[in-house]
Amino acid sequence: MMKNYIFEITLKVRDYECDLQGIVNNANYLHYTEHTRHEFLTSLGISFAALHQQGIDPVVARMNLVFKAPLRSDDEFISKLYLEKEGIKYIFHHALYRKKDNKLSFNSTTELVCLINGHLGDCDSLNQVFAPYLTADE
Repeated sequence: MMKNYIFEITLKVRDYECDLQGIVNNANYLHYTEHTRHEFLTSLGISFAALHQQGIDPVVARMNLVFKAPLRSDDEFISKLYLEKEGIKYIFHHALYRKKDNKLSFNSTTELVCLINGHLGDCDSLNQVFAPYLTADE
């Protein structure tokens, strides 16, 4: 079943993100997905600083990365995501599409959990904000 993406942003590869082979270094894909998640959260009015002041710290627990087709310097790409919840984990599904040919370049899942006052727990405030965007378990 095809998932509906709930957020997307267009980004561009910068020269310094590429390795000697002329393709984006693998570590930079993590930056792209993190930037996309942060922009999504900002669009919902979520501030990491404000959450931290409330004792809530969302942290990455696990990532699964799949490299499909390389991005190169100056390539524009569209970074998309959708969100699921499994227990106390928020699972962000990311996909990066090369803009010139709409080819899937990369996909991943990022599992976030919340530390609430230093203890792993379910975050009511994020549950409320994310509710309209969560994909139901199937």
